[in-house]
Amino acid sequence: MTGTQSTSNSLARLRREVAITSRILVMEGMLDYSGHVSVRIPGQDAYYIQPSTDPRSHIDPERLIMVDFEGNILGDHDRKPPVEIPIHGEIYKARPDVQSLVHCHMELAIMFTMMEDVQLVPMRSRAARWASGIPTSNDPTHIKTKKQGKILADDLGPHHAALMRAHGLILVAESVPALLVDAVHFDENARAQMQVMQAGRKIKPLTPEELDLLEKSEMREFHVGKLWKYYLNKAEKIGIIPPEWAEETA
Repeated sequence: MTGTQSTSNSLARLRREVAITSRILVMEGMLDYSGHVSVRIPGQDAYYIQPSTDPRSHIDPERLIMVDFEGNILGDHDRKPPVEIPIHGEIYKARPDVQSLVHCHMELAIMFTMMEDVQLVPMRSRAARWASGIPTSNDPTHIKTKKQGKILADDLGPHHAALMRAHGLILVAESVPALLVDAVHFDENARAQMQVMQAGRKIKPLTPEELDLLEKSEMREFHVGKLWKYYLNKAEKIGIIPPEWAEETA
């Protein structure tokens, strides 16, 4: 296989991972008519993202759009990206470690931006991913300008998640499969905290010592691979993704 073929196959895999993750997040109730997953293109100041009006439940890898970090559309086509691309461009510029990110409107998580004196904190063991904190960005509007995107990137800082006041959230990760896994665990954690609060009990977050222990014992690569295969199989069995996608990205 030539270098050109290898690069082409790698990019095709990234596009397929974005499509798979978008469809699975719809399946799991974390994406709906809005929200978007992106992935950094290796060696370029650019990323892949879906067209703005394509249903998230039927994202096609071949319809993904290449956008540079300044918001310019690359390629000869008439497809338009989501208006909130400054979220993606500014975070990729600010965080070279981030390879993939999602902006969505996870209802349980948003609730924590609409209550006084209540903060979303790590409750479940897998939430040790957010031990450094889950900041809230105070702009409740659509992030449509570079200035807004930079503020959001600054609010995210070195963390792996940030809530957006009365709007949504962003999650960032080292790969698209890892992003899917983080979305699942972020929702689980928000649900756990809300259930404890609804039970009328005082929440008992993981302590710094427990978080440190969990981080030191984490087998992230193994765990991401395990859950990625689980959700691929689940999605294939109910017709969310074609069987060949599961085979080629397992």
